[in-house]
Amino acid sequence: MSKDLFLLMREQEVHTTDFLPTKKAIVSSSKEFATNLLDEGNINVPEVYAQALRLKEALTVIEATLKGALGEQNFEEFGLKGTFSNGGDKPNFKEDEIWADLKKKLDERQAILKSALSIDGVVFDHEGLEVPKVSTTPIKSSMRITY
Repeated sequence: MSKDLFLLMREQEVHTTDFLPTKKAIVSSSKEFATNLLDEGNINVPEVYAQALRLKEALTVIEATLKGALGEQNFEEFGLKGTFSNGGDKPNFKEDEIWADLKKKLDERQAILKSALSIDGVVFDHEGLEVPKVSTTPIKSSMRITY
């Protein structure tokens, strides 16, 4: 079996009757393709994963470049519908002194709450009030990939 992901993808039959499959068909056929690769067991998973990331990056750049060429025009072609919308304006809350002061106080409180979690004893804030040990929410584990 070829170790080049692009060739593997070309060798696989696309299970769709449409020339341009729907998003659902693409997701289903891609999941089936990856599962088949893994089930066959004849691949170096990190190598094929690295190839997949590079292909994804290439397609992301191509997609962004083509999307930029569309400009501000709406379109409906080949099962896709593109609708342009203006971004609008976002208020600059930092310019308000009251907001900035409240934000600073929230940041300070957040810092003391974090430090209270790492200290075994009782912690008091600058006003002499006991700082509670708040609960934590687990963060999803992940794998960082760089190249």
